[in-house]
Amino acid sequence: MPDENPLLSTLADMTAASVARANLNDEVLLLVRLAALVASDAPEASYLVNLSAALDTELDLEDAQSVLIAVAPIVGTAKVIKAAGRLADALDLGIAIIEEEAFEEAVAAEAEAEAEL
Repeated sequence: MPDENPLLSTLADMTAASVARANLNDEVLLLVRLAALVASDAPEASYLVNLSAALDTELDLEDAQSVLIAVAPIVGTAKVIKAAGRLADALDLGIAIIEEEAFEEAVAAEAEAEAEL
């Protein structure tokens, strides 16, 4: 069966290989990846993908802010301000996705309950 999305599969494989070989704990790995996203001027979608992994850790917005502060002298204020905006947009999108999924689950549960009556 051919791969339905070879690009996403390749990116997932690359990420899995990187995580396996990095020898960093999850929190440090995600902070390093955040710094790389800032430095590479990554789009919102890249932040969203990496932030979704952070949900399973104890990282918070203060940690992300600390990374932005740490890289500011190296990458420059313009990139950090742009990254902060993209990070905020990714968080907003992530929240919207979670809310939509929760709504769909509630509607499905309600329909299932009504069907049982």
